[in-house]
Amino acid sequence: MLKEIRIHGRGGQGSVTAAELLAHAAFIEKKWVQAFPYFGAERRGAPVKAFARISDEPILVHSQVYNPDYVIVLDHLIYKVVDVTEGLKKNGVIILNTTKRPIEVDLEGWRLATVDATGIALELNLLVAGSPIVNTSIVGAFAKATNEVKLTSVLKAIKETWTGGAGEKNARAAELAYERLVKEWDGED
Repeated sequence: MLKEIRIHGRGGQGSVTAAELLAHAAFIEKKWVQAFPYFGAERRGAPVKAFARISDEPILVHSQVYNPDYVIVLDHLIYKVVDVTEGLKKNGVIILNTTKRPIEVDLEGWRLATVDATGIALELNLLVAGSPIVNTSIVGAFAKATNEVKLTSVLKAIKETWTGGAGEKNARAAELAYERLVKEWDGED
């Protein structure tokens, strides 16, 4: 079954890398994958999008993702300037980087999971040019929120992307986000 993911972030936060890591993790599980960015004339800090697809069969579509099953939001304020719910399927899930619980976020009517990916990045000193990089944390949160990929596959994808201490630190970020994710739908917490 084809699952489509749209990632919203700001230039420099690692949206494209997050899409690639998700695809890599699914590929490890012998699934068919795609990962690609959407670029305009963006600059660091401007809203950007990246996409991923995961399927049990070959993927024949090669367009942007217009009706995602999942939306990942790397910047906790971007949903106030960009409609992150646009086209989201009825039972879709939003994974949001924020310190708030899902019921405290103004995205009513959607299945919402939250994790403080920024706090995890700061805790582990995952910074580039002084800015927290939240992509590896959010991929760990995605694994927990959706069960589309296993955490072990995410960790392997991260360690194959970054070796040594960088790989270990980024893998730890994914683990912490997996543990700390909060989802509040169907009575789950």
